[in-house]
Amino acid sequence: MNRFTRFSSWAVLAGTLAVGASAASAQQQLIEASKNPGQWVMPGRTYDLQRHSPLKQITTANVKDLQVAWTFSTGVLRGHEGNPLVIGHVMYVHSAFPNKVFALDLAKAGAPQIWQFTPEQPADVIPIACCDVVNRGLAYSPKYDRLYIELLSGDLLALDAKTGKQVYRVKSADYKKGETMTNAPLVVGDVVVTGISGGEFGVRGRVTAFSAVDGKELWRGYSTGPDKDVLITANTLKSPYPSDQGTDLGVSTWQGDQWERGGGTTWGWYSYDPDLNLFYYGSGNPGVWNPDQRPGDNKWSMSIWARNPQTGEVKWVYQMTPHDAWDYDGVNEMVLFDKDGKKLLAHFDRNGFGYTLDRTTGKVLVAEPYGPVNWATKIDLTTGRPVEDPAKRTNAKGNTQGICPAAIGFKDQQPSSYDPETGLFFVPTNNICMDYEGVEVKYSAGQPYVGAIVRMFPGPGGNRGAVIAWDPMKGKIVWKDKENLAAYGGTMNTAGGVVFYGTMEGWLKAVDAKTGKLLWEFTTPSGIIGSPMTYVGPDGKQYVAVLSGIGGWAGIGVAAGIGAEDPTAGLGALGAFGDAGHYSNQGGVLTVFALPGAAKP
Repeated sequence: MNRFTRFSSWAVLAGTLAVGASAASAQQQLIEASKNPGQWVMPGRTYDLQRHSPLKQITTANVKDLQVAWTFSTGVLRGHEGNPLVIGHVMYVHSAFPNKVFALDLAKAGAPQIWQFTPEQPADVIPIACCDVVNRGLAYSPKYDRLYIELLSGDLLALDAKTGKQVYRVKSADYKKGETMTNAPLVVGDVVVTGISGGEFGVRGRVTAFSAVDGKELWRGYSTGPDKDVLITANTLKSPYPSDQGTDLGVSTWQGDQWERGGGTTWGWYSYDPDLNLFYYGSGNPGVWNPDQRPGDNKWSMSIWARNPQTGEVKWVYQMTPHDAWDYDGVNEMVLFDKDGKKLLAHFDRNGFGYTLDRTTGKVLVAEPYGPVNWATKIDLTTGRPVEDPAKRTNAKGNTQGICPAAIGFKDQQPSSYDPETGLFFVPTNNICMDYEGVEVKYSAGQPYVGAIVRMFPGPGGNRGAVIAWDPMKGKIVWKDKENLAAYGGTMNTAGGVVFYGTMEGWLKAVDAKTGKLLWEFTTPSGIIGSPMTYVGPDGKQYVAVLSGIGGWAGIGVAAGIGAEDPTAGLGALGAFGDAGHYSNQGGVLTVFALPGAAKP
């Protein structure tokens, strides 16, 4: 059965594929596929990661009538991050470890399963995952009709989208060294870009590109080390900031050989600008949380990167949090948008500042707090560096108390969305602060390399989360919807004027994009740390889908069965979310919603 005949626009593309890929580049095919508003072909729907849908059957006026259309269980009871893909009339769903992949037939009642693939992985990788055995999703190549997923144990897996059969499986990381893989890969033409996790195990962060055709490694760019390893070249733009200028800063800003286990992992979301031919991502915390063991700026941890996807060459790199002392991973999404003729990038960092950058040069244009930050007073736009409060810089001499935000950040992996009509971002946030004490720790490959005792607790006001509307040009909050627990799932907005997001209690909520007014809510079977998405079914109706399954760092107590007796357990998360089990149980269910009745033209 032809999977693409249900959409006339997709049928045209399918015909193009049928006569051969020479009619269009692989990259252009994916771009064209993403222009079909009825589909969702990438993790963020489009390369820019805006998570905005042009669909508008569901509006602020009728969203109150949404009903459950069908559900699907993954059979996995751990944290479910990310969202499904919809290509033609097939939905592709992924799960947490063991990283199952499912194909569901949207043309039939109840969306029955077409195929399932469960990759074999060793169980001893489970305790290596820092903050739950999550996976953030699939990538797709229309040229080869293949799906790609990064496996927790360190492999890139390619599957035939039609049959579910394995095409190849190649090794990218070694979990026995503490390296795991949890992020969604990025497909650009014939290149598949992957990252790694493991910043709490002393790994050396990197991005690695593989051939979409046969899995051959094409290049690897490290976060630390000499320029030749980082892939900084003579073509790399000179930073506008003096502290980011120089040769081999990935070595000289570390003590001794600490850079070899310097972290800077790359487990967040990747965006791509086809016009500039650059992809954007962030690098995480420097290896060992105890800052006293690694004096210096520790480049290039905690940085925003622009790289060429074909070669890995760095176009520019900007470090947000030099010599991190708080575990403010810089991996959160880089959302691309244009304003007043400028190519911009927005990033809501774990350090509590919302950044707007010129994505052609890496120059910071706006940097303002989007929560009650107290570790720094501001970001100096001349130097690009934070102006710190010395009393909140952590060390191994004692317990630094009352730091805001906590290590989990005012926002973690949960992706924001952007509405090009209003120019607003809709940002799911945490409101968590912490006490933090560095401790001496020795490195042993494959063993935890943390070096800190952390206790988290609710921030000012007592609510542990909120969804905010943010003006990226003014650096101001426009409206805020407070939540009891962290808003640890992503947001999605539509041309119907609706913003969707999930809560750790399991509510899927719809609010007015202009005001934040609650319009509709529904309780799913488990806490939501995934991201809503929307598509048009073969019947012409708009659907909204979301994965529920509590977990991730905020929900690790429930997902992994850790008791709340020790508030420093779960790298401090149990201090803030030890009661999460009172609100949600483990789960792994996809819930799909639609308006009642037939589709209206």
